[in-house]
Amino acid sequence: LAEQMGFPGGRATASLVMPWASYYTHSASRNPYPHLTLFPVDHGKGKPVLAGVLERVVDRMAAAGGACKPTLDNGYTIPFDPEVFKLVSQEMLDDAGVDYFYRVFASGMAGSRIEDGVVFESKSGPLVIKGRVVVDCTGDGDVAAAAGAPYTLGCGEGVTQPMTLIFMMAGFKRRHFESYVREHPSEWSGVQGLRALIREAIRRGEPELPREDILFFGTMHEGVVSVNSTRVQNVCGIDAWDLSSAEAEAHRQMYRVAGFLIKHVPGFEQAWLAQSGCIIGVRETRHILGDYVLTDEDVMFARKFDDAIARSTYPIDIHDPRGKGTIVRDIPFNESYDIPLRCLRPRGQERIVTAGSCISGTHVAHASYRVMPVSMATGQAAGVCAALAAERQVSAHEIPAREVQQELRLQGALV
Repeated sequence: LAEQMGFPGGRATASLVMPWASYYTHSASRNPYPHLTLFPVDHGKGKPVLAGVLERVVDRMAAAGGACKPTLDNGYTIPFDPEVFKLVSQEMLDDAGVDYFYRVFASGMAGSRIEDGVVFESKSGPLVIKGRVVVDCTGDGDVAAAAGAPYTLGCGEGVTQPMTLIFMMAGFKRRHFESYVREHPSEWSGVQGLRALIREAIRRGEPELPREDILFFGTMHEGVVSVNSTRVQNVCGIDAWDLSSAEAEAHRQMYRVAGFLIKHVPGFEQAWLAQSGCIIGVRETRHILGDYVLTDEDVMFARKFDDAIARSTYPIDIHDPRGKGTIVRDIPFNESYDIPLRCLRPRGQERIVTAGSCISGTHVAHASYRVMPVSMATGQAAGVCAALAAERQVSAHEIPAREVQQELRLQGALV
């Protein structure tokens, strides 16, 4: 395992992306809830469509006091403590005997073939690591692209969903906020709102906020909320200059949003900005084109595939790349869609398997499968496919889907 940060966990620990999204089917909502939850309230009773490694991670996190298991009260999301997740994921790597290499990132290929090795930049200089098969979980498809795999960028015109720097506010008084919401019920729904307070602040001449509303979630800890309300647009997550400017702009926005909460929102009067992500959260960059491209219709019509290796119930969730607003399109009630193994196998690449955000799909389909539980499921499937290919010394494209599915079932996955 080669990891850019000094700890495992990916965007969950480095960018504080929380809570993990629901992977339960939807049904008719029981909204409004009888009490303030600070979690999604548009989710009726459902059943899980993912398990496997994800379930084991959640169980170990919960046993360590670092996560709440998904329930109807938390909208089947998973609130977690990122510091506990760092420890638990590290322990799971050690238990599995994984060799890991921290503080490195893939920068290119050592030759014309994947067998020649991948170049990683490190404090000791460039290093070459060789493997029979590479699983690209960079989120951006860095290795696959460097090897020559075809891809699209964002919506196809080079425009991607905006980036967000998530931050934590401590000292939040839930009762004070709940009283405000009770008196102004139109101002808050589940995890977002406060539009009237924002408009009033702007009317008085205060700086505009990056979003038209405020979005924040409850966490594992009383008095601490996770704020997802910065929005950096017209930047590309595979452009070094854009990333640099995006980080600076996101921090400026963060202080504006935190100041607004403290000054105007009941419950935040004595709160403070406690922590922000180490790196900005990048929603979308490359879509590595595979043997199949998952489409908008596949998601919305809950299509099934013979070579399915993962499922998702998360809605299409597009943060406007250019303006304000978010487009949300729900999956049909009590349904899920399949993600086929073909989406994980890049065209023309025999020794690379992709997983997570960069798998093969359209801009719109990606807006659903990009979330963390689905990324864990595709990661598990990619690992199985890569291991079978490496063991047999054959192309990843030659591994029958039914054998990947069989091994996933043995590992507790739902396929």
